[in-house]
Order: sequence, then C-alpha cells, then structure tokens
Amino acid sequence: MPKKSARAQWADYIKGGAAKKASSSAIASRLGKTAFRGIILGIDPSLRGTGLAVLSFESSKEGELLASSTVNPPKSADLPECLGCIGRAVEAAINQFKPTVVAIEETIYVQNFRTAQKLGAARGAAIGQAAIRGLPVHEYPPLRIKQAVVGYGRASKHQVSRQMTTLLRLPADLPYDEADAAAVALCHAWTGSE
Repeated sequence: MPKKSARAQWADYIKGGAAKKASSSAIASRLGKTAFRGIILGIDPSLRGTGLAVLSFESSKEGELLASSTVNPPKSADLPECLGCIGRAVEAAINQFKPTVVAIEETIYVQNFRTAQKLGAARGAAIGQAAIRGLPVHEYPPLRIKQAVVGYGRASKHQVSRQMTTLLRLPADLPYDEADAAAVALCHAWTGSE
C-alpha cells in the first residue's frame, strides 16, 4: 500500500479530532517535564508584519489566548520607524500582560543578505524590549515550532492557523502572523525550559 502524503496524513489527523484531544499537560508528561505555569509572550518577527500572542497557563493547563495582534507599520515607514513600531508594541504587551517569559521564532535561512539584515533588526527590536525588563527569552527554529504544535515540520501557515484555532479553542482562525506567534508560545509551553 502506498505511503500517504504528509498533507493526507494531516487531513486524517484533523478529521479524527486528534488535535482536540491534545493538552499541554498530556504533552508535557509525554516529554518528561512538568506543565508550564505562567504567561508567555510569543513573537513571530518580521519587519512589516510582526505577530504577537500572549498565552496564559495560569488558570488553565490547556493554555488561554489573552491577546494577539499584528504589528503592521505604514508602508511608507522606513527601517527605524518600523523597528520603533515593533519595539513599542512589544513594550505595550509586556506592560499590559506581565509575561514571565518571551518565546520568539529564530531567524530562518534566507538567501538575500538585505532580507536577513531586516529580519535580524526586527528580532532585535523585539528581544531588546524583553531584555531591558530582564525577561528570559527563548528562541525556537520554525521546524521545531511546527513539529511541536502541528506534528509536521513543513506545515503550511494555514495548517498552523487551523491547529491554533483547535488547540486554543478559538471561535475563528487567527491571522497567520498571530497564529505563528501563538505557536511559538505553545511550543515553549510544551517543549521549552522554564
């Protein structure tokens, strides 16, 4: 019998309701660690569309989405203005929700040097705000994040968004950047160190 494609396996997984049965405490126990307790600020950095998501694991072991947003600087904004927008948004999220930890997506491999520089600057603007406040920052590669929350390291943005809707019991799908930020936070809760 031919092996199913990853896409077909994913479709079967969702249809079977397996994602609905997953919980942070169950996954943590399978990984041999205690369930995370606290508030996580997840960040999916990008110069023109940084995703932010705040997840709480205080009152619920399953995780609760407190807030999410996408930082979209004006199209006319230059690099310093974009970095300022990112920094102010991260600062506001930290001040409002008082996270105990920040989880951020690592830089992905890009062939264009200028793109890599801009992505690095966006990450720096976000990490800097956490560092100023003495918050621990944990970085995760995209493949690990997708493997942790979807079960497949090459999952599409749509698959990540749908999985976040299911796992966090949301009434509607999050925009892709916000779903990615929530996935980073969930990855830390399930697989990271405290």
